[in-house]
Amino acid sequence: MSLPHLTVCVCTWKRPAFLRRLLESLECQKTQDRFTYSVVVADNDRLESARPIVEAFSCPAVVYCVEPEQNIALARNKALAFAAGDYVAFIDDDELPEPNWLLALFTACEAHRSDGVLGPVKPLFEERPPGWLVLGKFCERPAYPSGTVLDWRQTRTGNVLFKRGILRGVGEPFRAQFCDGGEDNDFFRRMMESGRVFTWCNEAVVFELVPPARFKRSYVLKRALLRGQNQRHYATWRSIAKSTAACALYTLALPFLLFTRHHIFMKYLIRLFDHAGLLLSAFGAQPLGEKYLGD
Repeated sequence: MSLPHLTVCVCTWKRPAFLRRLLESLECQKTQDRFTYSVVVADNDRLESARPIVEAFSCPAVVYCVEPEQNIALARNKALAFAAGDYVAFIDDDELPEPNWLLALFTACEAHRSDGVLGPVKPLFEERPPGWLVLGKFCERPAYPSGTVLDWRQTRTGNVLFKRGILRGVGEPFRAQFCDGGEDNDFFRRMMESGRVFTWCNEAVVFELVPPARFKRSYVLKRALLRGQNQRHYATWRSIAKSTAACALYTLALPFLLFTRHHIFMKYLIRLFDHAGLLLSAFGAQPLGEKYLGD
């Protein structure tokens, strides 16, 4: 009887240093002889900047493909088109998994009898970060007890494994209109509406590389603006009214918050940008058109 096979999908765009480190870490995944695995790298750069990096790796087997149109949803679909086996995992190109990452996801998926499993993403600072960034926990993501059944708003593709069979009959797993982000939430929302169940595995840890360029306030605020902009696909008059009130409240409060500790001021400034991104995009303006914010 053959072992289950897992395909790890990686979408990348002009980040060779990150991709090289990720592929090196994927070489060391533990399987306990319970499954086999391979890797698919979908290069979202028509100039194929990732090709020489991928061709330097052979263990595990790595498949290289190109999505010439810069669109993260299309890049994910391209990776899926080359995925083989029983399970598909996604990890971002700026993340590094622990050696037991795939094993923990696979074990949890079987134990929970779920359609897929997500795990935590923790920051890995390349240099000592500024105090306000750490105190505000701006690089940290939510985590849950293992076995928690997730809502689609708690999902992302930065650390996930799911049964390949859930894609059967799904023509476009990641929809192209989510070209600048939010394609993962939309995917999980539709999967859950069709009855699929996704759970959490707190032992399947990956680390997100945080280079000094991401320490900048401009980067953090740009990310918040993009996050709000991506919510336009789910905007209702109620959410628009809520964001309008929030923008007014935060704008009035921020001058007074200048006299508090800086991470508190930044916390509310980021919230303002989140709501502003939603409002601007809901009324047809897209202040940010790109998914990739740079390093």
